[in-house]
Amino acid sequence: MTVVVELKTVDDTHEFGRRLAGVLRAGDLLLLSGPLGAGKTALTQGIGAGLGVRGQITSPTFVIARVHRPDPARGGRVTLVHADAYRLGESADPRAEIDDLDLDASVDEAVTVVEWGEGMVEQLVDAHLRVRIDRRDDDTRVVTLEPVGGDWAERLATLD
Repeated sequence: MTVVVELKTVDDTHEFGRRLAGVLRAGDLLLLSGPLGAGKTALTQGIGAGLGVRGQITSPTFVIARVHRPDPARGGRVTLVHADAYRLGESADPRAEIDDLDLDASVDEAVTVVEWGEGMVEQLVDAHLRVRIDRRDDDTRVVTLEPVGGDWAERLATLD
């Protein structure tokens, strides 16, 4: 079951991320792909808001990964790990660099969102969600959610 959603504005992208957060739980891995400026970080900002995590969510391109702990005052319930593998793809062995990030140490206790991670992080879990974001000329984002294993299809069917 593939889900395709059209989002007209960045605010719509944030709101969709909040809704998506409602079906997420510790141990989930989301792989975000799409061209530069498509809205991967904007979607993650919405997910972070929906999960009620601490701190401002910004692109982790230069730091590679950020950990956002739950904020009880915001109803936080699970940690968000936000990683960006964009710069890792330039090395001879990007999987070794992913291993150096120790994402496997936190993947069971957190929702892990990896931008540009396809082909590098799928082995961390048995099931994951592929999220492709494309941006049209009118700035509409087209988000395609593709479940890979597990109960993702059932959970996506509950998105309101």
